[in-house]
Amino acid sequence: MAKSKHIASRTVSYLIAAAGALIILLPFYVTLITAFKTPQESAQNFFSFPKSLYLENFKTVFAKAGYFKYFMNSVVVTVSSLILIYILVTMISYAIARNMKRHVYYKFIFGFIVLGMFVPFQVIMVPLVQFMGGLGMSNKFGLILLHVTYAAMQGVFLLVNYIQNVPVDLEEAAYIDGCTTIQAYVKVVLPLLKPMTSTVIVLNALWVWNDFQMPLMILNKLPDTWTLPLFQYNFKSQYSFDYNMAFASYLIAMVPVLIAYILAQKNIVKGLTAGAVKS
Repeated sequence: MAKSKHIASRTVSYLIAAAGALIILLPFYVTLITAFKTPQESAQNFFSFPKSLYLENFKTVFAKAGYFKYFMNSVVVTVSSLILIYILVTMISYAIARNMKRHVYYKFIFGFIVLGMFVPFQVIMVPLVQFMGGLGMSNKFGLILLHVTYAAMQGVFLLVNYIQNVPVDLEEAAYIDGCTTIQAYVKVVLPLLKPMTSTVIVLNALWVWNDFQMPLMILNKLPDTWTLPLFQYNFKSQYSFDYNMAFASYLIAMVPVLIAYILAQKNIVKGLTAGAVKS
């Protein structure tokens, strides 16, 4: 009886997992096959596999739409945001983690930062646009700062809890060897944070690269500085008759984040599992 229940439970689990995989993979399948189809093939059967790899869609995207310029805008915004997130968020988290048990001030700062996670973006959207416009920062630099600010909320929450599990004895040994606080942080603590920093970086890379709402608010009046999602929104309306070219542009945009996720997947799993249990 117990064995039959176990088999039934596993069967249900597999069915749920298969349904979830189908829901996730179906849009990717449609994007992939449509990008390599001719318009005639898409008109005949939207879900059929292409008869041959038709590459003209990709050539047209780069040649006619100025796609590469907007692709590079996204690269600049994403890479700059991730560098600042890595430097600033890890330093803030380290300072809070090592001092919050001794000073109420650091507990307050930690709570204040984490509290931002519970404020819906729609609540501050309009005031934020007015504030950034008043500072003259409705540009790529302002967008990068906003990404760093919002990434700090989740990043500090994850890293502070992770750093608290790193033994202080390692830093004290570094001090005995003549290291300063900064040297101990860079040479001892930072390498130990690799699983969690990889998690934070990849999660934010996916968000910043695919972010649409914030670039729409900040960069909408500056077409030359549009990021890829913002350009694709206008690109779709401009080329709405050509689904093949639109899906080719989506596929190109997916490649960098897929590569980044695949390369950092092991570290992401380590970071999430290590931060889940407090020793």
